[in-house]
Amino acid sequence: MEFIDNILFAILVIGGVALFTYNARKVRRNIDLGRPLDRSDNKPERWRTMIRVALGQSKMVSRPIPAILHIFVYVGFVIINIELVEIVIDGIAGTHRVLSFMGGLYTFLIASFEILAFLVIFGCAVFLLRRTVVRVKRLWMKELHGWPRTDAAVILITEITLMCAFLLMNAADIRLQQEGVYPEISPGAFPLSSVIAGWLGGVDAQNLLLIERASWWYHIVGVFFFLNYLPYSKHFHIVLAFPNTFFSNLWPMGRFSNLPTVTNEVKAMLDPSFTPPPPPEGEVQRFGAKDVNDLSWKQLLDAYSCTECGRCTSACPANITGKKLSPRKIMMDTRDRLEEVGRNLDANKGKPEAEQKKDDGKSLLGDYITPEELWACTSCNACVQECPVNIDPLSIIVDLRRYLVMEQSAAPNELNMMMTNIENNAAPWQFSPADRLNWAKE
Repeated sequence: MEFIDNILFAILVIGGVALFTYNARKVRRNIDLGRPLDRSDNKPERWRTMIRVALGQSKMVSRPIPAILHIFVYVGFVIINIELVEIVIDGIAGTHRVLSFMGGLYTFLIASFEILAFLVIFGCAVFLLRRTVVRVKRLWMKELHGWPRTDAAVILITEITLMCAFLLMNAADIRLQQEGVYPEISPGAFPLSSVIAGWLGGVDAQNLLLIERASWWYHIVGVFFFLNYLPYSKHFHIVLAFPNTFFSNLWPMGRFSNLPTVTNEVKAMLDPSFTPPPPPEGEVQRFGAKDVNDLSWKQLLDAYSCTECGRCTSACPANITGKKLSPRKIMMDTRDRLEEVGRNLDANKGKPEAEQKKDDGKSLLGDYITPEELWACTSCNACVQECPVNIDPLSIIVDLRRYLVMEQSAAPNELNMMMTNIENNAAPWQFSPADRLNWAKE
């Protein structure tokens, strides 16, 4: 029977890792649909940014209570999963707590894991209450209705049950040690589960073994479920926060990039001998962005890295004043559209390349994000400043607005008047430069 268990466990590990790799490669393929962007400069600063923002959670502390709870969950869940090393060895070799030979160090580790497990349960429970009972405003906005809210609840409940299974497994293990079924480990290793073990005092050895094995299997199966759920969930930021912060925009806030297409047009006007390079074969040359294919790979990585925490939206002056713009929704819409494009590629797999990339008649601009949302943005960078993982919603907004202005001439009348005045009068005002100082004559 143990031999069969070992085979089943090996199949679970191999299958779980293979499935995660398959889905992660799909996400990578979708991100690679974006336009090229060079973010290989200043590597020392990029490493510092990643360590400070992603690992150190430096931007979370602006809101101390959620920050502390998030650190409980983040540190606890990551460190507790170090125990997976022992679980994998035990599962394949058929051993039990194979690392217990480490003695005092093992006692310290298990005790630490138990305390962290409790903190994870506490943190997730408070987060769940804030979403379902307290209903914090930024966690109850309309863009979170339906699947996004369910997704958050599924993850929080899964983490709570995984940690409960871990503590129950340890509690049953204590009782089995007392029954002489398992080798004894220092009682100090189980500061929390020893309390639960007291509740199992009347359970016989056979049922204790059943509880211990069921909890063990639930914990490991749950971990692999969680792993393979990530690519379908906003919680993929657990993985992507690190590369996303590493490839952050290091420019000062407010500095916009020049569009290569515009630069080439200006060069061609100034130098008739200049020939703009042709666009890559099969790609449409656009000013700005209409669909996800027109965005850069970093903007698409931003979309997958979004935690949907809503800090950006809660700080957005346009949203605060009742306008339709929500930077969080911009990122969610970008990800949803990118996922749709990816599904279209999967559906056309095996067909000629031109057929695979066939336009489905939809686009990010119009079908997902409206011009009203885009023009509500004040370009203040509050959303960029607030994001815990350095996501830049403003860059997507600006690129979509560039398309509206330069491809469709669909700017608001006030903006068209201003640009006309700049063109004719070298100033935003509707009078000539010669009259600019008339106000001072009196």
